[in-house]
Amino acid sequence: MATDYYGVLGLAQHASDTEIKRAYRKLARDLHPDVNPEPGAKERFQEVSRAYEALTDPEKRRIIDLGGDPYDTARGGAGSPFGGGAGFGGLGDIMDAFFGGGAAARGPRSRTRAGGDALIRVDLDLDETVFGTTTDITVDTAVLCDTCAGAGTAPGTHPATCTTCEGRGEVQSVQRSFLGQVVATRPCPTCGGTGRVIPEPCPKCAGDGRVRARRTIPVKIPAGIEDGMRIRLAGHGEVGPGGGPAGDLYVEVHERPHEVFTRDGEDLHCRVTLPMTAAGLGTTLKLQTLDGVEDLDIKAGTQSGSVLTLRAHGAPRLRGTGRGNLMVHVDVQTPTRIDERQQELLRELAALRGEELPVGSGAPQGGLFSRVRDAFGR
Repeated sequence: MATDYYGVLGLAQHASDTEIKRAYRKLARDLHPDVNPEPGAKERFQEVSRAYEALTDPEKRRIIDLGGDPYDTARGGAGSPFGGGAGFGGLGDIMDAFFGGGAAARGPRSRTRAGGDALIRVDLDLDETVFGTTTDITVDTAVLCDTCAGAGTAPGTHPATCTTCEGRGEVQSVQRSFLGQVVATRPCPTCGGTGRVIPEPCPKCAGDGRVRARRTIPVKIPAGIEDGMRIRLAGHGEVGPGGGPAGDLYVEVHERPHEVFTRDGEDLHCRVTLPMTAAGLGTTLKLQTLDGVEDLDIKAGTQSGSVLTLRAHGAPRLRGTGRGNLMVHVDVQTPTRIDERQQELLRELAALRGEELPVGSGAPQGGLFSRVRDAFGR
């Protein structure tokens, strides 16, 4: 069976590269032969190094995820787990595991960094999301400081070289350990790793290169947008530290409930209530839609629960052509009280239709007209 390389590092399958590195560092500190003299520690360290080397190599990890073993030459593996005979893995990995990075200098890093994204909610009516609109939104985000233009320095002044790290952005310290004398490198605490300091910060932004400000932005809402969708405005988010490039602004659309219509994708739904006479005889109904007043033909004999369709009266398809439909749900209303004349007419109708006779052996005695009378009262 193939070795469970994830299990060797105590990880679940599909662990991230960061999780793999963190697990290896912890185990390497505990199992390195120079640290742990217990029997079996050396073999266990080799096993951990083997697993780490396999899972950090994209091709070998692919073989593992397919159920194979990249070191099993009989199954098409790569052979030696240590990449050419390095007994305990690469020296850089060992230094990284013990000291959080090798001794090689990385140099100063930029004070300018990209800004973060921002999110704002906008509430819209149904007709605005269906037909589209342009609306103004007010946002409160970090913008470029207009006094120093992002430099962070007071007018007429300039950044200076950090005297602690002499512009390198890093400082080194020598430590003695069981491995001997070790040189550790870390970001300079004075300049934050940039190699430069600001002797006289900008009085408006205090050296950050950005300030918070409220601004109004027009947003074009496309026709057919749905509740919960987001519109991305590139470069309208937070300006980064040191005047870095701004992130993006996301506008999340929330659709207010409508008093008549409900929405299901590009289709709209509404309900109409008809008297039983109109449903039985048929009629034409004036229906107020989002497009204006439309004639809705009610066919004779329309039943309660019927759904009539007005085509192309819904919302536009956001990622296509044409529009959805307006689905009209019909409720037929039966009167709760009728007078004697109306009862007589109903009896006549029942007689003409043959509906005054009981239907089925379990039907109650008396015709339909008597049940109508009992239901509505005399």
